[in-house]
Amino acid sequence: MRSPMLRDYRADDAEAIVRVALAAFAQFEQHYSDWPLFTTHVAKMPELAKTGEIIVAEDGGRIVGAVAYVGPQAPKPAFFDPAWPVVRMLVVDPEARGKGIGRQLTEECLRRAERDQAGVIALHTTPIMTVALPMYLRMGFARVGEAPDILGVPYAVYVKRLG
Repeated sequence: MRSPMLRDYRADDAEAIVRVALAAFAQFEQHYSDWPLFTTHVAKMPELAKTGEIIVAEDGGRIVGAVAYVGPQAPKPAFFDPAWPVVRMLVVDPEARGKGIGRQLTEECLRRAERDQAGVIALHTTPIMTVALPMYLRMGFARVGEAPDILGVPYAVYVKRLG
């Protein structure tokens, strides 16, 4: 099995990553109190390219996953330490799951944090994400505090020490 190719986001990827993001989050619809509002936020994923680096996973010319890496000191939600680089919006197409794409994208974020000489990297996630959260824990992320609920869904902040 070949691995998807990772590459940096291009502006013409916007529509494809929105499609993947909406498909990736669709399984959680019943958990959020205002699904239409939530999906408007998910559909803004390409805007993360303004403050961070979006990495896409491409398989056979098709985008099957994406993640945003937001570097140290770049604008980010207030519940993160401004000095921390952050993993944001990891999404994998449901049809491409089980191939390690999420891990591959997360590892690329770790490489970029090391490139930026960061001592830690952070993310926020929720227990309803029953694949992502255990993967992050296996990769060495540890819960360090609460993050604000998102439309009725509890979130927490996780950090991984680097180096």
